[in-house]
Amino acid sequence: MNEKQAPMLSNEQLSEVLPLIKGADSVELKLTVPDDDRRSAVAALGIDPLDAQIRQVMFFDTPELALNESGVVVRARRIQNRHGDTVVKLRPVVPDQLPARIRKSPGFGVEVDFMPGGFVCSGSMKAKVDPAEAKESFAGARPIAELLSKEQRALYEKHAPIGIEMNSLLRLGPINVLKLKYIPGEFGRKLVAELWLYPDGSRILELSTKCPPSQAFDVAVETKVFLSGRGIDLAGEQQTKTRTALEFFAGEVEAARAEST
Repeated sequence: MNEKQAPMLSNEQLSEVLPLIKGADSVELKLTVPDDDRRSAVAALGIDPLDAQIRQVMFFDTPELALNESGVVVRARRIQNRHGDTVVKLRPVVPDQLPARIRKSPGFGVEVDFMPGGFVCSGSMKAKVDPAEAKESFAGARPIAELLSKEQRALYEKHAPIGIEMNSLLRLGPINVLKLKYIPGEFGRKLVAELWLYPDGSRILELSTKCPPSQAFDVAVETKVFLSGRGIDLAGEQQTKTRTALEFFAGEVEAARAEST
């Protein structure tokens, strides 16, 4: 077992995150596994790849990733044998500072994501999308705005940088994802494993579990004990799936433009 200690939140971070948790709808605990440890982690956690669901994820942004830099993420997903979904996400947010109209929307939720040594509070406006429409949009045959709900478009218009029209955004992706939800016997809680397969052959394996805000710290301890007991390295360098994907595909766009000049 790795003897390194997982990064802990500082007192300053704890004082900052406590009011965020109180105003959130859910808390998600996340950990990315170093790729060198991926196979051993899969075996230790009893993950069966044949139980995984195939997904495709597409991001929408400018070549310079202006949306992401301003704290806005626009994403669509195709899901095997199910409706897809779309999201317009804002991060970071302070729950108490969100407009009441948005906060009360059934499609909007606030979540605090914890990673070793850090956290982020985000607000997401979600909507389901027809599988055929998602496929058309991924292929560039349907305008991006038609894929999103009225509430999502309004949220985008309010928070996106001025002058960046939604239908002018680039399609960054898709990236293939394998997602598995299961309950390890000793853990007794739902654990989610997502393997993001980047086109250059690199991979990110993320483990996560959700809980109500009131249970956040108890579940964090339970999760740490369970994963450590299975030999999972809690002190490895953490990677962000979204940021990694955005930078990869934006880099492809930049390289293609350089070749054409």
